[in-house]
Amino acid sequence: MTHIQYHTQSMQPFIEEVELDQLAPYAKLALQQLLTKDGAGNDFTDWVDWPIQYNIEEFNRIKQAAQKIQSDSEVLIVIGIGGSYLGAKAAIDFLNHSYYNLLAKSKSLPQVFFVGNHLSSTQIQDLIEVMGDRSFSINVISKSGTTTEPAIAFRIFKQKLIAKYGKDEARNRIYVTTDSKKGALKKEAQEEGYETFTIPDGIGGRFTVLTPVGLLPIAVTGADIDRLMQGAQDATNKYRMDNYHENSAMRYAMIRNCLYRKGKDIEILVNNEPALQPFGEWWKQLYAESEGKNHRGLFPMTANFTTDLHSIGQMIQEGKRNLFETVLRFSNVRKDISVPEIEEDLDGLKYLQGRQVSEINEKALEGTVIAHQDGQTPISILEIDNMNEEALGELIIFFEMAVAISGYLNGINPFDQPGVEAYKKNMFALLGKPGYEDLQAQLKQK
Repeated sequence: MTHIQYHTQSMQPFIEEVELDQLAPYAKLALQQLLTKDGAGNDFTDWVDWPIQYNIEEFNRIKQAAQKIQSDSEVLIVIGIGGSYLGAKAAIDFLNHSYYNLLAKSKSLPQVFFVGNHLSSTQIQDLIEVMGDRSFSINVISKSGTTTEPAIAFRIFKQKLIAKYGKDEARNRIYVTTDSKKGALKKEAQEEGYETFTIPDGIGGRFTVLTPVGLLPIAVTGADIDRLMQGAQDATNKYRMDNYHENSAMRYAMIRNCLYRKGKDIEILVNNEPALQPFGEWWKQLYAESEGKNHRGLFPMTANFTTDLHSIGQMIQEGKRNLFETVLRFSNVRKDISVPEIEEDLDGLKYLQGRQVSEINEKALEGTVIAHQDGQTPISILEIDNMNEEALGELIIFFEMAVAISGYLNGINPFDQPGVEAYKKNMFALLGKPGYEDLQAQLKQK
């Protein structure tokens, strides 16, 4: 079943169909290279077949672990950075109540807090205070176990866990998602006997949301990960077609490439539902790390409407014409509410009395799209039928397939991220890490 419709009629003033026809052979080649693993970075393309070939035994263990955490923990601390938390956070907000953590206790589900994705001492200490003396478990996610941010957080919360339960019981409350064979975290997990899940060797961090990296935290909130994987599986089969008229992920990649060649070097992913804000953060990492190389690539940013129309909306409407928008729109909302009817009209809303807020939100989006088109901003719309697991599975695969094709069209390897290491080296030198003495001396001269 298809859960996504990609509408590109509004692109016609900016891109002619003949341009896409000319680009089609290259897009087909890019897709073929992805599917046959002949392209750049092919060692990290196992995500392409993952929804069809994932490890069922491990998948069932994830569901069992989630049930155990639900039964013995009021809080789950998820430790990871980048792809080790963004996808799970996006999925949890997409699938659950807007205030999940506030209502979790009443539903006998654990609150889920993410840490290890920053170096803020204040926020770490605040989280410890919020947890108080409640029961908790840890899911630490790291390929190596030595990435600074999550490694520090793991030390801190592991210490809290041991202090509360003792070392033996703490072992039963630590769930490790890491490399299958090597790394500091893998070694510790083996020595201590932690429940362990695998980050697949052939899948880079930003593509791991449908692996144990994302599935365990998602399952803990009560989401149906069977349905999530079914949606991803259906999409995996759908987006293998090499006809861009039928394969909307391919069409999206081609349109982005055409606009980029015309000087549109900023893409804004727009939503009008707050639940999609974390999804935008996941999308930003996926596209920035995949395409931002060799001084090339579209700059990905997000906008939350109508909120951001009162801030960056002016720039979108009348600023430099180097951007385009991809709008995420839901056909159906989970809940609705009407505007109350009152006798006086002091707020000028009498004409809206009795109407559904979802209708008003939709008309606001429709009016914005028209205004931005009139302002010469190219816009396409990705319409999603529902905010459920199947739709989310398809949405994830749509964007993953598209960024791979887009990267190959732009002549880069979409599966590495060499630039991410630059800040780490400087940080290590400034902190006096052994082996970085020469760089430390260089930095002192700057």
